[in-house]
Parts: sequence; C-alpha cells; structure tokens
Amino acid sequence: MINFLKLKDIFLKFLQPLRATQDLLINNQFKNDLINPKNPFNRFGKRCFSQCDEDGISLEIVKRLNIKKGIFCEIGCDTGLQNNTLILASLLWNGIWIDKSDLVIDYNKFKRLKFFKETVTTSNIVGLIKGGLTNFISKELDCISIDIDSCDYHIVETILKNSIFPKFFIVEINQKFPPPIEFVADNDAKTIYNKDYYGASLYSFYKLFSKYNYTLICCSLIMGHNAFFIQNKYLDLFKDVPKDINDIYITPNYWSFSHSFKTGSTKEMVEAIFKD
Repeated sequence: MINFLKLKDIFLKFLQPLRATQDLLINNQFKNDLINPKNPFNRFGKRCFSQCDEDGISLEIVKRLNIKKGIFCEIGCDTGLQNNTLILASLLWNGIWIDKSDLVIDYNKFKRLKFFKETVTTSNIVGLIKGGLTNFISKELDCISIDIDSCDYHIVETILKNSIFPKFFIVEINQKFPPPIEFVADNDAKTIYNKDYYGASLYSFYKLFSKYNYTLICCSLIMGHNAFFIQNKYLDLFKDVPKDINDIYITPNYWSFSHSFKTGSTKEMVEAIFKD
C-alpha cells in the first residue's frame, strides 16, 4: 500500500531547495527594482510585519505627515500575525482590527487595540468603525487598510460616502487589470478570492478616490497588490511621486517570495507590540 503521507513529506523536502532558490532570485530582483523604480517612492519599501514591502511605504508616509501617535483601522487583519498595521501599532498607535477570523492574542488585555470579529458588509462597516473609535480619545482615523478579497471597493465607497476621511488609505487592488481598465467585483460579502474575480482594478479605485480628494502615490513593489492613497491637502509633501498612473502601477508578480512567509510574526511579538 502506498504511504501517501510519506510521499508528501518526500515531495515537500524536494521542494525546499527549489523554493529557497526562487526566494533568493525574486528577493534579488526586488532589490534591483528598488535602485531605479518608475516611482521614486517605491525606494522606501521595507518588510517587517506586512506581506510584502508595505511597511516601509507606510513608515515614510507617517514620517512626512509627521503623525506622532495616530489611530488605524484594518479591515481584514487576519489572525493578527501578519498585516499592514502592525507596523503602526509598533509606533504606539491605537487601532481597530476587524476580521471574521479569531485573533491569536487575547485582545481584551490591550487598551490600544479594539477588535471586532465580524464579516464586513456595506451595512455594518460604518457602525464598526464608529464603535471602535469610542474606545479612544481622538475620533479621527489616520489610516485605513482594507484587504478582504471580495467587496473591498464597495466597503471603501461606503466609508467615503459617510464622510470618514483618514489621512491615507491602503487598499488591496486586483492588479491583473492595468490602467485604464475599470473592473469592480459585485458587492457580495460572501465572495471569496477566486482566481481573478475579486476586488477592483487600480483605475477603478483611482477614479473613486479622486471624487473624494485623494491621490494615488504608490503601489507595493513586490507584488503590486496594495495601493496607497493620500489626501490631496498633503500632496506638497509628495512631490517626488509621478503624475502618470502608469508610472505607479506595478506589473503583478504572483510568484513573489512572500508566499514563503505566510505565517508572519509570532503571538509573542504581537503581544509585546500592544503591551502598555
């Protein structure tokens, strides 16, 4: 009888050196891309807790905006081990996390974090954000990050229509579609990531944010799947950013080395970040 578990172990061991080689090659390519990117802002990309190079981009935005201690909201924070706002929490920001998954930490122990275990919809998102903000003195958000692989566009649109205007947004895009292609998946919270039917194209988000006085400044360089939008009133601080959306869009790299690091950080590290 064939021992399939043993065959699986052998197969995985065989893949390890191949994946390591792939990781090194793509990591080197990423470093080369940083030397002379189309968008100079991509030079600030670094990876600490994020899936790709989003952390360094966020840190540079925070530096330029001179935010000393802000408030974030991450919609789709996963288990808390790897996301876009852990880096902001490490700067002692307060924050709101929302996800349908359980967190790995006991979030009730930490004053700087409010967590809602919810499936986000256009009907409940505003209430969740406002409910989270009641836990903090300030009632204004500095950053919203969203990555739920479904109705992301419609959630962002609802947030903006209800006059919730953080200083900057981080949104996952469907990077398959380059500008000027417009694509928006249906407003169905039950939709899950399914090959290429999810979220919205960069240009669709670009047009939406333009209506509310936000400007695209960067896409993550490693995979190109996260886009950063800043309030127009801060554009004087971002004069190095190209005007042409095609110089900001990143050709998708679906075989990124980030796929080898899905576990992110550790429970102990996340608890240390939020500890008073």
